[in-house]
Amino acid sequence: MLITYDGESIRLPVWRHRLHSIKRKGSVLSKKEEAFEVDGTVTQALANTRFRVQLETGNEVLAHVAGRMRKHFIRIVPGDKVRVELSPYDLTKGRIVYRER
Repeated sequence: MLITYDGESIRLPVWRHRLHSIKRKGSVLSKKEEAFEVDGTVTQALANTRFRVQLETGNEVLAHVAGRMRKHFIRIVPGDKVRVELSPYDLTKGRIVYRER
């Protein structure tokens, strides 16, 4: 399979598992937008490890706990200061990546 991307022709294997490994190695095929981080305060704990977070900018977002925090059993309760990672595509949802002490 031959794909043209940004003026470059790239020959890709037809097998899916090989295509996935090529994308994972950081090739030119997958360009990921940078997420940005904003500090905020947890105002409400919801079901399924989701939280309502009031950002320092005044906006309120719905955020879930990042996998690393879940892995290390970091507990979050209302009132905690947290750092939320927001996607540039949807500014109403985020991922809690750090809890202040």
